[in-house]
Formats: sequence, structure tokens, C-alpha cells
Amino acid sequence: MTREGALEIIQNEKLQNLNWFDDHKIKPNEVGISEKANKWIVYTSDERANPISEKEFQTESEALENLIKRLRSLNKISR
Repeated sequence: MTREGALEIIQNEKLQNLNWFDDHKIKPNEVGISEKANKWIVYTSDERANPISEKEFQTESEALENLIKRLRSLNKISR
């Protein structure tokens, strides 16, 4: 998956509560992705805006797939 593909899914499915490559400070109950030293980290934040459930990926494609999966789950819960 590419960044463009992920953004298209996010827009088409109206997925919310996203922190896209550290575009803002971590907020409560969101899913985020960041890149550090050619590794990608996907996390979910708790109600106190602490990153939990972090997972590191070797490829951006795998990280983006996990991000979409987590966003879909979070958005189902919050509806």
C-alpha cells in the first residue's frame, strides 16, 4: 500500500482520529503512524494521549495496512 492509497481509503471511508506522520501532538483515542530511522511505527493512544500498542514495521506498506486496519476498528467502536 502507498501513502496515496491509504489517504484515499481514509477519505472514502471517512475514517477519523488519525495522526498522520506526526502532523500534530498525540491526542486521546487516536491511531498514529510515524517514521524513524527507516522504520515505521503504528500506535493507538489511550484516553490520556499516551501511545500504547505500538508495533514497528520494516516497510511502509505493511505499516499503512496496519494503520488502516486499526482506524477501521476504532471508527466502528466510536460510531
